[in-house]
Amino acid sequence: MRQIMLDTETTGLDPSRGHRVVELACVEMVNRTLTGRHLHLYLNPDRDSDPEALAIHGLTTEFLSEHPRFEDVAHQLVDYVKDAEVIIHNAAFDTKFLNAELNRIGLPAFDTLCAKVTDSLLHARELHPGKRNSLDALCERYGISNAHRTLHGALLDSELLADVWIAMTRGQDALLMDFEDEGGMDSNGVRIERFDASVLKVLWANPEEIRQHEDYLAGLDKASGGPCLWRAAAA
Repeated sequence: MRQIMLDTETTGLDPSRGHRVVELACVEMVNRTLTGRHLHLYLNPDRDSDPEALAIHGLTTEFLSEHPRFEDVAHQLVDYVKDAEVIIHNAAFDTKFLNAELNRIGLPAFDTLCAKVTDSLLHARELHPGKRNSLDALCERYGISNAHRTLHGALLDSELLADVWIAMTRGQDALLMDFEDEGGMDSNGVRIERFDASVLKVLWANPEEIRQHEDYLAGLDKASGGPCLWRAAAA
């Protein structure tokens, strides 16, 4: 299973007002493992960024003027996303811009170029209704460090999204699955073989380990002023 985490930076908020994509990044995962095969492009938009957008991504007109235009590298994007599920945080925003760029050069809509577009923001809202579900908020919720994120950058945000996506969907990695047959498929179409717990080796505690455990429970009893939960349960 091939999945692509995608993010863009733009000159503004609305492509219908002439705003353009200035940075595009894709991070590849195969079977939920990062491959290191990234696509990262800076793009010359032939215009200035709005001050608000510039404050977010920091990509100046002078810097971007030294990079190719979208039409010069569009084939790289088309080839890269082919047959993959593309995961985007707030997909409506990015696909709106990508569709405008593709339409400008006579190419079809973005969702026709890949196997599927998945909005990780919608997925997060289903998991955490009523809570903040920005990429920063999800990083904090799942214990993913984004301390190095001072400005928004498409590549960094794609890499963070990959970590967040794995954390949000980690239930798909469970080893103990209850299937009627010899295996099954998770929600992403990956086959999971039936797990036979009888093959696990049992390691019994030795006398010294048992003694240390009893000493630890005795310390808990003393600290709590009575039998700890483990002793109470045993009784």
